[in-house]
Amino acid sequence: MTKLAGMKRSRFVILLGALTALIPFTIDMYLPAFPTLAEVYHTNASAVQLSLTACLLGLAFGQLVTGPLSDTRGRKSPLIIFLIAYAIASVACIFAPNIYIFIGLRFVQGFAASAGLVISRAIVRDVSSGAELTRLFALLMVVNNLVPLLAPSVGSTVLLFADWKWIFLFLTALGLILLMISALRLEETLPPEKRVPGNLSETFSNFGGIIKNRQFTGYALAQGFLIGGVFAYVAGTPFIYQNIYGVSPQVFSILFGMNGIGLIFGSYAVGRFSHIWSEKKFLEVALYSATAAGAVLFGVVLFDGPLWAVVIPIFFFVTSLGVVGTSSFTLAMAEQSRVAGSASALLGLLPFVFGAVAAPLVGIAGEETAVPMGAIIFTMCSLGLLAYLLLVKRFDNKLAGN
Repeated sequence: MTKLAGMKRSRFVILLGALTALIPFTIDMYLPAFPTLAEVYHTNASAVQLSLTACLLGLAFGQLVTGPLSDTRGRKSPLIIFLIAYAIASVACIFAPNIYIFIGLRFVQGFAASAGLVISRAIVRDVSSGAELTRLFALLMVVNNLVPLLAPSVGSTVLLFADWKWIFLFLTALGLILLMISALRLEETLPPEKRVPGNLSETFSNFGGIIKNRQFTGYALAQGFLIGGVFAYVAGTPFIYQNIYGVSPQVFSILFGMNGIGLIFGSYAVGRFSHIWSEKKFLEVALYSATAAGAVLFGVVLFDGPLWAVVIPIFFFVTSLGVVGTSSFTLAMAEQSRVAGSASALLGLLPFVFGAVAAPLVGIAGEETAVPMGAIIFTMCSLGLLAYLLLVKRFDNKLAGN
């Protein structure tokens, strides 16, 4: 941590964790308000879920801008600019006159929030490598994964005392606080001599070189498909739990938060026990576990099982994601120190693209069935496992001469 003189490790992790936490707050906090938004804008579940899709697309494509920009201009300045844009977009959501403008503003909000994720990951790669990279990113993921425990609960608590607009006032305040802390406390970790050329052809060349790495692509796809499945769960459960199973927004927040515990456990296990099991072993086991959980979930919803039978496989699926997210990132970034921002952008792009496709499909059969959610989660897990086996496992077997 010598590159961050004067900044203690714990404070550094908390700061970067807070920057990445901006995304789950942006995605999750307004979930309990989905039914309310449908009433306010006189629309249906699919239209409200489309606002989540727009946010995910903004997060995806925003990273393609912020990642390369941080490789050419440094980490701090782009972060400051995008945090300002985030605060403005959050305020604008409050005054959206119809669902279409609200959807567009959610895209802008997601685009701006992407800087917190991609730049914080690039900073981690700037200051660490090897086992230290695994431990530091695992700590970062633990901090980040606390947010799914809090965000829906904060959102539902706000709805007890005020309307949905106060959720976006909270997000505005959060963006401004992070802006102030980043401006005053975050040090630049990419000196000018280590920055890459900033022309467009060089940017595409960097992306092309990264994608040609079969193992990087395998890790990125495995992580991307599983997180895409998580967004199907995120978009579907507000309606499924509350409309089908009749739970309150507060009970929904508790059920949603339980999975945050699973995420934390999965991320912590990789960092804590990576000296016993390799990151690749953790990743492979978690991919099989997630696929099995997805299969069970699909069977339960197909036959209209009880709530507890839905909650349990979702918990194991999300716990597996905690392992996959941490291990796949450290494995993929291990050899990408020169273009850490661009590599981080590609790792962040696929989950949000897949999530943007999955989220609206959850409501395709209406608000009274969970079958589309179960089918999407199982499919995404299967594709993630297949990508790992074909692009990573097969390559490893060839190297070993098998």
